[in-house]
Amino acid sequence: MKPAAKWLLLIFAVIAAVAAYSYWTRSQPVQVAVTAVDFGDVKSTVSNTRAGTVDACRRARMSPALGGQIASLPVREGDAVKAGGVMLELWNEDLRAELELARRDAVASKGRADEVCTRAQIAEQEGQRLQSLLDKQLASVEEAQRAVGEAKAQKAACKAARDGARVSDANVEVVQSRLERTRLRAPFDGVIAEINGEVGEFVTPSPVGIATPPTIDLIDASCLYISAPIDEVDAPAVSAGQQALITMDAFPDHKFPGFVRRVAPYVLDVEKQARTVEIEAEIENPDSDRLLPGYSADVEIILETRANVLRVPIQTIVKGNRVFVLNGDTLEERTIEIGVRSWEYAEVLSGLQAGELVLLTVDREGVADGAIATTE
Repeated sequence: MKPAAKWLLLIFAVIAAVAAYSYWTRSQPVQVAVTAVDFGDVKSTVSNTRAGTVDACRRARMSPALGGQIASLPVREGDAVKAGGVMLELWNEDLRAELELARRDAVASKGRADEVCTRAQIAEQEGQRLQSLLDKQLASVEEAQRAVGEAKAQKAACKAARDGARVSDANVEVVQSRLERTRLRAPFDGVIAEINGEVGEFVTPSPVGIATPPTIDLIDASCLYISAPIDEVDAPAVSAGQQALITMDAFPDHKFPGFVRRVAPYVLDVEKQARTVEIEAEIENPDSDRLLPGYSADVEIILETRANVLRVPIQTIVKGNRVFVLNGDTLEERTIEIGVRSWEYAEVLSGLQAGELVLLTVDREGVADGAIATTE
C-alpha cells in the first residue's frame, strides 16, 4: 500500500473514532414537564400565617342559673331547636306549687277588691242621695256628712284593695321568674352541639374564678366565619368587605367563597419577633350539613384581580423572575417582567408570548440554558 493511502486511511480511522466517542458520550436529553403560556385571571392575595378555625357567628355555652337535679332533658346532641324552646329543666315541683299558690292568692285578692269596690260604689251612691235630700232640707247635715265620709273611706279601701291585687299579680310574676330560672331555653334557632349532663344528675353553677364545662352548647350554623392570624406586614392591605377564598383540610378539593368581616385593631400575638393580626372571614351561603364549627381552615384574601391577562403558573418562575422556555428540543433561559401574582399564577407583562411552552420541572437535574430536553 502506498504511503499516501496509509495516511488517508489513518485520518478516516481517527475521524470515525472521534465521532463514535462523541456519540457514546453525548448528553442525554432532560425529561421535563411543560405548560403553555395562556390568558386568564390573576388574583393578588395574602393568606393567614397559621391555620384558622371555623366558628359560628352565634354560639351559646349555657348552664342553669341555679343548681339542682336535672328533671327533664328533651333534646339530644345534633337536634335542631327553635328560639325559646326548652332544652333542659331542673326539678322545680316546689316552685310550681308556690306559683299555683300565688295565682290563687291573686284570684282571691281580685275578688276581695271587687267586693270592697262594690261597697264603695254603694256608699258613694248613698252619699249622693243624702246630699240631694239635704239640698231639699229632707235630711240632716250630720247624716249627709257621715254618708259622704263613708263613701270616701270606701273609695280609699277600694283603691287599696286594687293595689293589693296588683301586688298579688306581681308576686305571680316573681314566682314565675324563679321557676323560669330552672329552665334553659334556646336564645336563637340552632343545633345542640354538646350536652354535659343526664336526667337525674345534679348540676351546679360555676364557682367564681373556676371555669366548668357548659351544660348545653348551642350553635347557630347558618352563619359561619373563620378566625385566623395574618402577618402584620400584610395587615394594612386587608379591610372589611374584601373577597376571600376559604379552604379546609376536610374538603381539600373545594374552595368556599367568603368575605372579610373584621380586622382586629390590635396585634394578636407576639412569638419570636413574629407579630400577627386577627382577621375574621365569613363564609357565604354555608352548607351547615357539611361544615362544622371547629374545622381548621385557611383564608386567602383577594387584594386585586386582573382579568384575562397573560399568565404563567407560579412554579415555573425561579429566582430573578426567570423561566425556561422549550424551543423545539432546546431549553432557553429567559427573564420576564411580572405584574400581579398569587399562590397559583403570575401576570406576565413582558418576556413571553401566548402559546410558548415554559418549564414546570425547573428543579430537575440537568435543566440549564441550552440543554437538550424532551417532554414527559
